Amino acid sequence: MAQLHRVVVLAIDGVYPFELGIPSRVFGATDGLYEVLTCTVDGRPVRTNSDFSITVEHGPDVLRTADTVVIPPFTSTSVTREVSEAVTKALVSAAPGSRLVSICTGAFVLAAAGLLDGRPATTHWVVADLFRSWFPQVALDPDALFIDDGDILTSAGAASGLDVCLHLIRKDHGSEVANQVARMCIAPPWRDGGQAQYIQHPAPTTTASGTAAARQWALENLHEPMALADLAEHSHMSLRTFARRFTEEVGMSPGRWLIQQRVDRARHLLETTDLPVDEIAGQVGFAGGTSLREHLHAAIGVSPLAYRRTFRGALSPTH
Repeated sequence: MAQLHRVVVLAIDGVYPFELGIPSRVFGATDGLYEVLTCTVDGRPVRTNSDFSITVEHGPDVLRTADTVVIPPFTSTSVTREVSEAVTKALVSAAPGSRLVSICTGAFVLAAAGLLDGRPATTHWVVADLFRSWFPQVALDPDALFIDDGDILTSAGAASGLDVCLHLIRKDHGSEVANQVARMCIAPPWRDGGQAQYIQHPAPTTTASGTAAARQWALENLHEPMALADLAEHSHMSLRTFARRFTEEVGMSPGRWLIQQRVDRARHLLETTDLPVDEIAGQVGFAGGTSLREHLHAAIGVSPLAYRRTFRGALSPTH
């Protein structure tokens, strides 16, 4: 009889209970293909981000027997640029050749330990800027739901923990097993797109000068065709000065910003109305449904229909 693949989950102080339980729930639904154990860095109880602590059966010694180590996320207030000596020692003790998997802020632990240097990785989009500023040596992709880099896998927040665990089952045992587990967990076996479809883009704070007036005018007239010259005129600047000032204030070119605003407005209408795709395209300034589909897919990796199905549920016959 083949030896069970041992998954060891390392619970760190401030751990999120939901994500802590994902590996056990998902790998445990494979009818005996995996064994899931939970440990802490010292074998003692750890507090969660909720109003209770958890007691585990194992200390760090069990990491030496792991085939896969999972680091679930912990509250962002516990995120640090450096990991404690106890955490470092625990990670180093993992069996040679074992896979390392992080969920959400768990990537900070791997990065702080130097295990992600020069490698692709992802984490929750909310903390992506902080991660990038602390660990510029990591090739961060904040749009991905998860990244498989062989012996190290990183994933985004919460439900992406399900995604990466199902991916590992599919990788280890094929789609049939992974699909059956997904059915047992009542979860999609595969999600299209990435984190981009869940990211909100708050508009930069307007100011009394600069390009704020042009941005406000553009937002009020997204349904109309507009050129860079129109925006510059509303700021009483030359084209060259306006483009430079706009990029300084917003962090992207006027053209890219305008497309982002139109896509964001389209996303809002897809979420909150039953308007046909062609009508939404007209309301946000795209030439037609085809143009909207192309821009939406380029921005978030899914079609308008798939996006609406995800965020609105049942569709009306008009779509």
